[in-house]
Amino acid sequence: MKKNMINETHVEGYLYDHDLVKKVTGPNSKAPGTEFISGTISVATDDEMKNVVKLHYTYVTATTSKGSANATFTALDKIINDNPTVLNVGADKAVKVRCDAAIDLNEWYQDVKDEKPQSVMRNEGGFVHIVNSLNEDPKQRNTFKTDIVITNVKDIEPDAERGIEAAVRVKGAVFNFRKALLPVEFICRGKGMQYFQGLDASPKNPVFTCVWGRQVSRTVVTRTTTESAFGEDEVRERSTTTREFLITGASKNPYVWDDEDYITAAEMSQAMSDRELHLADIRKRREEYEASKGASSSAAAVSTETAGYNF
Repeated sequence: MKKNMINETHVEGYLYDHDLVKKVTGPNSKAPGTEFISGTISVATDDEMKNVVKLHYTYVTATTSKGSANATFTALDKIINDNPTVLNVGADKAVKVRCDAAIDLNEWYQDVKDEKPQSVMRNEGGFVHIVNSLNEDPKQRNTFKTDIVITNVKDIEPDAERGIEAAVRVKGAVFNFRKALLPVEFICRGKGMQYFQGLDASPKNPVFTCVWGRQVSRTVVTRTTTESAFGEDEVRERSTTTREFLITGASKNPYVWDDEDYITAAEMSQAMSDRELHLADIRKRREEYEASKGASSSAAAVSTETAGYNF
């Protein structure tokens, strides 16, 4: 398998909001009594505060594994204490941050009887720095780059009434730092659509390559008109905001499939088997949670730190 799988995200901008909290590990943990920070921060990557990207932190301790001070813990601790967010102190006084993380998944079973888990892509972990200035080009403040095994490309038909543009949905798997497979879906519009359509990618004909792009928030406004028997018609508007990983480029030459220098079919099969074991563990913890709490199937789902891939 490729030694250094690419999976990186870069986010910088104004600290928009956060839900960070300090916690202490319990007596049954590997390091009981350890203080750590978890939660999310939201970063507005544009000066208009419209493109907001979230980053999640599961377990950030005051010191690194090598025993040195953890700069990310220091930055997150300052955010908790000062709360210098756009929502709290305004855009002019909010701190600016630069974050380097990776694509990962939050997965859970809403019901243990569900065939597949719920899955949401997110920025996970990495480094956080409080900075004095931002990249002058807003398009460079919300980027991602990752190796991906593409197994499906699906057309999205345009629908003007619903505010849907023509696009393709690129489906496949990326790898986290543990080399676990993560099922992902990216969007591509414009010139790149024809390129991905021409790959003829499928589970039997996977394409291993590198793609890059931006994380964007899209607000779609739909209008519904009810005709009136007299006077003015009734017009209602509804706004829906979605977050996308929008591909803007790809390697000219894909990697060689089923090659020891990149990834072999056997390694892919093993990674898929490892994912099934991981999903079984998520389901088991959900079952244990329901049993201990006497919860119904509609209770809040139990999150996971990582996930894998499933064709």
